This record gives sequence, C-alpha cells and structure tokens, in this order.
Amino acid sequence: MTWSNWAGNQRTRPVRVVEARDAGEVASAVKAAAREGLRVKALGSGHSFTGIGLPDGVAVRPPADPRLTLDGDLVTVPAGVRLRVLNALLWQHGRALPNLGDVDAQTISGAISTGTHGTGARYRGIAAQVRGLEMVLADGSVLRCTAEENGDVLHAARVGLGALGVLTSVTLETVPAFRLHAVERAVPLAEVLDGLDELAAANDHVEFYWFPHTQIAVLKRNNRTEADGPRRARVTEWVGDELLGNAGFATACGLGARVPALVPRLNRLMAGRMAAPEYVDRSYRVFCSPRRVRFLEMEYAVPREALGEAFAGLRTAAARHAQEVTVPVEVRITAGDDIPLSTAVGRDTAYLAVHVARGRPHEAYFGAVEAVMTALAGRPHWGKLHSRTAAQLRGLYPGFDAFVALRDRLDPEGRFRNAYLDRVLGVPEL
Repeated sequence: MTWSNWAGNQRTRPVRVVEARDAGEVASAVKAAAREGLRVKALGSGHSFTGIGLPDGVAVRPPADPRLTLDGDLVTVPAGVRLRVLNALLWQHGRALPNLGDVDAQTISGAISTGTHGTGARYRGIAAQVRGLEMVLADGSVLRCTAEENGDVLHAARVGLGALGVLTSVTLETVPAFRLHAVERAVPLAEVLDGLDELAAANDHVEFYWFPHTQIAVLKRNNRTEADGPRRARVTEWVGDELLGNAGFATACGLGARVPALVPRLNRLMAGRMAAPEYVDRSYRVFCSPRRVRFLEMEYAVPREALGEAFAGLRTAAARHAQEVTVPVEVRITAGDDIPLSTAVGRDTAYLAVHVARGRPHEAYFGAVEAVMTALAGRPHWGKLHSRTAAQLRGLYPGFDAFVALRDRLDPEGRFRNAYLDRVLGVPEL
C-alpha cells in the first residue's frame, strides 16, 4: 500500500497498516512492531504538508468510533475522530470547541499534535483545551494522563508531534454551543494593516487574506451572537465555497501558471469575489470551509508585535518570487499559551501562511519568506513546510530540551521516530 498526504507531496509504503479499534489493539500493534524492529507512526487524515506523520514501518490508525463521553464541560473522544464529526456530535449535546482552524478534515489527535490554532486575540489553539489523554507508549503500555496523574506528560503531549506515543483518546474542555455572526468583505490592504490592533480588540475572531500583487485584502470578522441573523442560502454557500472558493481558485491557479502576466488581474478579481455575504450560523460551520483545491503551505508564528515587519518582508518576497501565485496569504492572531512545543508558547502570536498550488514551484518563494520570519524569531508550524532543524529550533522554545528529554525517557529505542522528527527534535542517544 502506498500512503500519501492530502497535498500529495509526502509518500511512503508502510510495511503494514493496522486499523485499531481500541487502545489494546494499538498496544498490540506497537509490541508486534517492536519484536520485528520496526518503527510505528499513527495515521491521521494526512493534512500535514511536512513528513511529521510519514510512516516508514507500521502505520496505525487510532480508534475512530464516532462517539463521545461527556462529563460536565469535559468531553472524551477517540483520538482518530475527525474534527468535522466531533463538531457535529458536540453540537447535538449543546457543546462546542471555543476556537477552530479553517479546516475540519483533521483527526483530533492530528490537530493537537501539530498545533492547529485558529484565530482570535483572546483565544488559544485547540491543544490548549486538552485536559486529559490516553497514549500507548513504546513498550506497549497504556498511559493515562490528567493534571493529577502523569501531569508532566500531559503538559508536553498536548502538542506532542507524535514523538511520545500513539494517542488513543483525548479529553477536551468545551463551552456551550454558540453561533457566530460572520462579516466578510474585500477592503484596501492598508486599511486592514492600519487598523488590525483595533479590529482584533473589537472582535472575537479576526483574520485576513491578502492576494499577492494587489492592494486588496479579504477581511473576516466572526463574533459570538445569540441574535437571529441572515443565514447563508444553500445556493449562496455553493457559489461561495464550491464555485468561487474551489473551482474558481482552480481555474485562476491554472490560468496564472500559463500566463503569469495575468496574475495581478486574476488576484484582484478573486479578492473581490471571495468574501461571502453577512450571515449567522453554527460556530463550526463559520470557522471551517471546504478545501478541494490542493496546495502546498508554509506558516510561521511570530511575536504579535512583529506582525507589521513580518508582513512587509513577506510582501517583498512575494514581489520577487511569487509572480505566478494566485493563492492568497492568510494572517491570523491568537493569544499565547503554556504548551512547551506550541508555536504560541509564552507570547501572543501572529501567524502568516503562504501557499502555492500543488505542482507549482515554491522553493524560492517559501525560502525568501522563511528568511524573513526566522529573523523575527518565527516558529514554523509543525505540520507545514519549513527547513528548520533541532539546532535552530532549540532557542525558540524554552521547554525544548525538557521535551526531548521526556521523548528519550518514554521512547528510548526511537520506536516513534521518523526522518522529520529526527530533523526537528534531533536523534536520541540510543
């Protein structure tokens, strides 16, 4: 069997794939791999662009039964449940996650393990909601972690990169289900940049998309509401998400690749048509959008106060190296957290994500943007393309060495290693 990720840039042939129904079957798969001297990786939905989840030995699909256990504000779910399933189940029980990214195809374990974050100056990433987890370790034992039991492991494993073990269940703190009032519009880029601090303070969730080679941004503001409001009609949703958001981008990407001189005009056209009408809907339906046009992505997290300098440098890089690029840049803001390998640890954070259509050159563009971000103490998203190594990352994370020490203690033989983890965490001393 050949495994590939969603973008198609990561491929491998695992020795075998194990479909695990519970923690016991995951443990059996890990023990069998150990007897054969094979490494183990958990398979998620493949929405990482890096090789973080690339299996070169035994691939294990964690339990994914669409069920949940509620205990007050806490919900426990199998680690392999996808966000789109979890969101709908939570809604049925009157609950929700307070913040989400803009894609819901990931498994919950994949989303937290790579640091999926969303946006909102007063809100943190999904992993910050983790209050407990269950994990199969390299020796096949099952470790349960809460604040009271194995709290040191829980503290680190919330963003664990798949390096500590195979997650089998996750316990998350939820909030009462809520709706969002969404306002999206195309505005002059200068207006967004000049007023971003005020926008972030005045709205629950703010982000903007900038189309290279234009002076236009699509500004998105989402706010919690109990009021009734206009709903997106099915035809409007189809036109916005499918025709313009997916088919339209596919057409623009193809045309821009053939005739680069048209890219500025195409980008201005797409920016003017990307914004959806004002509407109110369930929170997860507003946060998340379908992504059917395949692309490659790099995202960096910089200190929030460095956003202006980071974006200016990104624009310069795009002018020089992104002549064919029709996929917009995405900019988001979140509050800091205390998770050792979270890209937002210890600081309020701005995220800048650049994209190119799958199959198009990206190395020069991404490399130039990466140089800008690293000069500003930027931290790369673990699941998105970057070239950083353990030696370069160590100084960016106060808890880096402690995390590596925990990895070496829990997995002394490197059962959960792969080439990507060796690069970003270093090779353990066996």
